[in-house]
Amino acid sequence: MKRTIVLVCAAATLLAGCGGGASTGSGPSSTATQQTGTVTVLAAASLTASFNQLKTQFEAAHPGVTVKISYDGSAALVQQITNGAGADVFASADQANMDKVVKAGLNDGAPQVFARNKLEIAVPPANPKGIAGFADLAKPGVVLVVCADPVPCGAATKKVSQATGVTLHPASQETAVTTVLAKVQAGEADAGLVYVTDVNSAGSKVKGIPFPEADRAVNDYPITVLRNAPQSALAKQFVEFVRGGKGHEVLGKVGFETP
Repeated sequence: MKRTIVLVCAAATLLAGCGGGASTGSGPSSTATQQTGTVTVLAAASLTASFNQLKTQFEAAHPGVTVKISYDGSAALVQQITNGAGADVFASADQANMDKVVKAGLNDGAPQVFARNKLEIAVPPANPKGIAGFADLAKPGVVLVVCADPVPCGAATKKVSQATGVTLHPASQETAVTTVLAKVQAGEADAGLVYVTDVNSAGSKVKGIPFPEADRAVNDYPITVLRNAPQSALAKQFVEFVRGGKGHEVLGKVGFETP
C-alpha cells in the first residue's frame, strides 16, 4: 500500500513539473511578439515642439518602434491625406480641417480633441513698433505677417478681425504658422500672429504680446487614426499616448490648454 502511494505521489510531482515548464515557456513567446515598425504621423506645424518630445518618449516606451512625423499647415496635410499619403495618424490644429478628412471617410474612428490653443502676437525682442494689442497691428508702417485663411491660425485671425472690426493689412500670408514665426525672428516683420505655444517655444527669440480678443477664436486640436493605416495598432497606441497623462504634461509645458 505504501509503495502505491509513493508511486502516485511521484507521478503527480512529474506532471506538476511538466506543467511548470510549459508555463515558463510562455514568457519568451510574448516577448517575441513585441510590436515593431514605423508610425507615420501628419501633425500641424504648431505641434512641432511638443510632438518632438512625445515622439522621443513614445519610442523609449516602445523599443523597436520609430515615430516619423511630418509637420505642415493643417490644410496642406489634409491635401496630402486626400491624395493618398500613406500615414497612420493625423493631428489637426482645428476642427474644420479634421472635418474634411471625416467627410471624405479617411478616418478610422471618431477624432478626439486633445488640446486647445489661441493666438498671441509675436514681435522682435525689442518690439520696435511698440505693439501693445491687436488694434496696433493695423497701424500705418507696421509690417505684419499672418497665416493664410485656409490655415487654422489664419482662420482664427480672420475671426478675431471680424469680431473686433479691426481690418488688417498683412505684408504676407503664410501656409504654416512656423513660417510666420520665422519671419518675425529673422527681422522681416514687425509683428506676426501665431499661437501662444509658438511664442513659448521660441523663447528669447521673440516677445509675446497677449491680447484679450484672442479668446474669441480658441482652436480645438483633434487627432485620429487614419483609415488603412499601415501601422493601425501602433497608431492607436500613439493617439492614446498623446491623449494620456504624459501627453497632457508635455503639451501643457508649451502652453496648450487641456480640453
